[in-house]
Amino acid sequence: MSQPAIVRPPKPLFSNVSPAVPSPCISLCRLDEAKVCLGCFRHVEDIREWRSADDQRRRVIVAQAERRKVGP
Repeated sequence: MSQPAIVRPPKPLFSNVSPAVPSPCISLCRLDEAKVCLGCFRHVEDIREWRSADDQRRRVIVAQAERRKVGP
């Protein structure tokens, strides 16, 4: 008889909600030509990364989004 496969728990992810760094999402999810959301000004890759990012990385993402929001 064969042994049952070992089931490993999934890698832990940081919570999508952080009291320290709230998500900038305003539920206006539309991407422009540069793949930047017109609602929160995060790049699509930043949006994908958000769930697994720690608070320090989230602060960087929010700061970059703020710079995009105000423009050059």
